[in-house]
Amino acid sequence: MTDASPNKTHSKTIGYLLWIFGFTGAHRFYFGKPITGTIWFFTGGLLLIGWVIDLFLIPGMDKKADQKYTSGPIDYSVAWALQTFLGVFGVHRFYMGKWLTGLLWLATGGLFLIGYVVDYCTLNGQIDEINRRARGLPAA
Repeated sequence: MTDASPNKTHSKTIGYLLWIFGFTGAHRFYFGKPITGTIWFFTGGLLLIGWVIDLFLIPGMDKKADQKYTSGPIDYSVAWALQTFLGVFGVHRFYMGKWLTGLLWLATGGLFLIGYVVDYCTLNGQIDEINRRARGLPAA
């Protein structure tokens, strides 16, 4: 699949941009790997060794994310950009149509940052659920 494929959910380009900050695990969270993303965050990308290796693993992570997650009206890359830069204000939740929790995030600073962190681990699943419902597919 190329980045222009209609079934494409994630972007290698975004993955590589996030890889620049990969010692924080950002690219791993984006590709739906919250456990290793957390490990990368607390170990500096496995002391930068895993970070360098990931440079070559991103195409495979992208392919697996495309197979695992459902495309639909909510764009994963847009939601992740909103989560990363404006998530504490709930902007990503407004984008996904979650107005009540968006307002809660806005009023409480991402539910006192705890919700912001939880969303980093669960955002792909949230988007997948919305996209599955929009396409009339059963829950994963």
